[in-house]
Amino acid sequence: MKYNWLTKTVGELTSYMAKGIPPKYTEKASDTTIYVLNQKCNRDYRISYGPSRLHDTATKKVPDDKMLKSGDVLINSTGTGTAGRVAQMMDVPHPTTVDGHMIIMRSTDEIDSLYYGYALKSYQSEIELFAEGSTGQTEINKRRLLDEITILYPDNIHAQKYIASILRVLDDKILLNNKINNNLEQQISAIYKNKFAYVLQGNTSTIEQLIAFSNGKKRPSEDGNIPVYGGNGVLAYTNQSNSENSIIIGRVGAYCGNVFYTSSQCWISDNAIEAKSKVTDSQLFSYYLLRNAELPSRHIGTGQPLMTQGILNAIPCSLPDISEIMAFNSLCEPLQQQIDNNVIEIQQLSLLRDTLLPKLMSGEIDVSNINI
Repeated sequence: MKYNWLTKTVGELTSYMAKGIPPKYTEKASDTTIYVLNQKCNRDYRISYGPSRLHDTATKKVPDDKMLKSGDVLINSTGTGTAGRVAQMMDVPHPTTVDGHMIIMRSTDEIDSLYYGYALKSYQSEIELFAEGSTGQTEINKRRLLDEITILYPDNIHAQKYIASILRVLDDKILLNNKINNNLEQQISAIYKNKFAYVLQGNTSTIEQLIAFSNGKKRPSEDGNIPVYGGNGVLAYTNQSNSENSIIIGRVGAYCGNVFYTSSQCWISDNAIEAKSKVTDSQLFSYYLLRNAELPSRHIGTGQPLMTQGILNAIPCSLPDISEIMAFNSLCEPLQQQIDNNVIEIQQLSLLRDTLLPKLMSGEIDVSNINI
């Protein structure tokens, strides 16, 4: 497979670019409603429909060109800490558009749409720097995005597709592992609710009797393969750890009150709170207790939500019998072990993808000898 490398700006390789719609939201699905994606739907280069909402097209029609298509690239256009995030619609399972805080981008016929998407993902850190404006009002400068980012690509469309397919295989495996983990977590959650629904309905004690809380610390600057957790999950990797077998709670900002669990070594950053069970070998129980405590609704502050150790310590509850906790752990730990193994593989695949991405996009890894 012979090919040469070409370089063009994003603008030269983009056939369509537009911000989304100002939606007319509705809570009730009907034949005239479509999904609207927002900034929170864009994470880890992927789109999740979880935070999406419904728009009624009978109230306000959506232009055809703003209805998403497979291969569309979505970039968060506004928001401190979220502007510049890049994701691609590998498929569109429902009629969908985006709100005015996201940008839709489509490639020209000169470049494979999947390759185009991965090329933009490889520049996410640079695109994030195009956010301009005051705190809380930042917005991506679209002209700079089109003019200042250049894409290197093979002139052979089959080479483009092959390079993109290498990365797609990794992303598909990550997605499959996440789906398996979601199913396993639903099973554990159902068992927890069946056994412990009464715990958070009582007020004879407080969570402080079951769990100890402490704030995380500023992350080290050195790179490595140990995940750094913030309020939105894994935000980077470093070469040091400050915890293991930990529950992590978002402490500040939009993800205040989010709850994560990892059995592996990690670094818990200063925008998160660590939770450790005071009952021996009951970390898994504590995690599901906190997941069911509706923490995002308990924060203080409006412009900048904040979770504190005091708020967490004061949550009322009834204390379960230790034997009940041990029975829950015994039943659910094999399921959690499967989740843990998948999380480790997801982290390894993500690191491999993020390492290969710039190397494949720049031609540093040569695929010219591959026969397709």
